Amino acid sequence: MANAAIKQIPFIWEGTDRKGKRVKGKSLASSEAALRSTLRRQGLVPIKVRKETTLFSSQGRVTPADIAIFSRQLATMLTAGIPLVQAFEIVGAGHDVPAVRKLILNIKTDVEGGTTLADALAKHPLYFDDLFVNLVRAGEQAGALESLLDKIATYKEKTEELKKKIKKALTYPTAVLVVALVVTVILLVFVIPQFEDLFKGFGADLPAFTQMVINLSEFVQAKGWFMAIMAGGGMWGFLEWKKRSRKLRHLLDRISLKLPIIGTILNKAAIARFARTLSTMFNAGVPLVEALESVAGATGNIVYEVAVMQIREEVATGQRLAASMENVNLFPNMVIQMIAVGEESGALDDMASKVADFYEAEVDNAVDSMSSLLEPMIMAILGVLVGGLVIAMYLPIFKMGAVI
Repeated sequence: MANAAIKQIPFIWEGTDRKGKRVKGKSLASSEAALRSTLRRQGLVPIKVRKETTLFSSQGRVTPADIAIFSRQLATMLTAGIPLVQAFEIVGAGHDVPAVRKLILNIKTDVEGGTTLADALAKHPLYFDDLFVNLVRAGEQAGALESLLDKIATYKEKTEELKKKIKKALTYPTAVLVVALVVTVILLVFVIPQFEDLFKGFGADLPAFTQMVINLSEFVQAKGWFMAIMAGGGMWGFLEWKKRSRKLRHLLDRISLKLPIIGTILNKAAIARFARTLSTMFNAGVPLVEALESVAGATGNIVYEVAVMQIREEVATGQRLAASMENVNLFPNMVIQMIAVGEESGALDDMASKVADFYEAEVDNAVDSMSSLLEPMIMAILGVLVGGLVIAMYLPIFKMGAVI
């Protein structure tokens, strides 16, 4: 038990095997001396041993995708019959990101010390939410940890896939518009002034559109850095305000759900998360009222979170789930009817899973359709911005040609 508390440190080593062949690798050990001793017992002669230090060793972070991969690896190893502590050792040693490795080994140390896996995970709420912990606890109590971890892994993989689709929907138009803005600024700062020097030799009044573009170019050159700093500061302040103000997030979430095209995708994504989480929790044997509390936080939108908590209150007083969902006026009739059928047939988890599958596919199709729809719109915006600047610069030349 004393050895369980010994901190494991990642080392990179080089050495030779029994045949004199040079070998190298990564290993975890409590100290350099302990690692050298271990390598010798394996028939290796250590030449160089050093602590692993990478650019990310102090900056690496644990992402939701890392947690999804960890869940699947742990589920696979437990299903294969590997003991829990050994599974943690294998999974931890196989990670390249120091932050992930440290997290896994910290959990392993707690489990070795006699802590339940659920309690060990609960010590890291930043990475393992209540839903994750509650499912693991249910699996431990029922003696079906492997099965529950498999469900968690599937759930995490599905939710991460859905997040990627949402990011794809939002990132593409944003990236193109940012590029358009950068190109416009470059033209205003570097290209337009060259034309301005040329026009000064004409000795004639410039067209109003051309003069307006030149004035804009001069303004950007004179005040550009100030405007950029103000915009950056304003954006930073807004994001900080958003982090601290639930009312602002609620307002922004409500507005985002009503946006054309994107709002439809966000609504479908929230319903997919609701259904997927409900299916996973209910299938794990978590009581409905308790499950709905975790479902609320998993929807990813405060409007739906508030609605699900209202549903939970009504269900706790004896109301049927489908009827409570109808009362909040957020869920389509198809979803309510399928949930009602699931309640009546005793297959709520199966019906919720079917709803999740349907809406995840709907999000995928909506993202593809949006990309196809936005491409011509974005090209038109680019054409107006860049083409407008080019036309403005050539108008005086056309005018001079007409006079000649």
